[in-house]
Amino acid sequence: MDNYSNNSPKGMRLIFGIFMILVYLAMGILFILDVFNIDNQGISLTVGIILCAYGVWRGVRLYLGRN
Repeated sequence: MDNYSNNSPKGMRLIFGIFMILVYLAMGILFILDVFNIDNQGISLTVGIILCAYGVWRGVRLYLGRN
């Protein structure tokens, strides 16, 4: 009972991790393409790059099994 994540099934954590990676990457691409019509293009680009980078980082952590 020391770690809450050990109580959840490994398959569900894997599926949820993959889903969240796809969400971060999709949202990042949408921000980069300025789909949300944010007035300041720099903010939209910055948020998009950060979201994409975080999605890649989560993907690497999931691949290495450190999530």
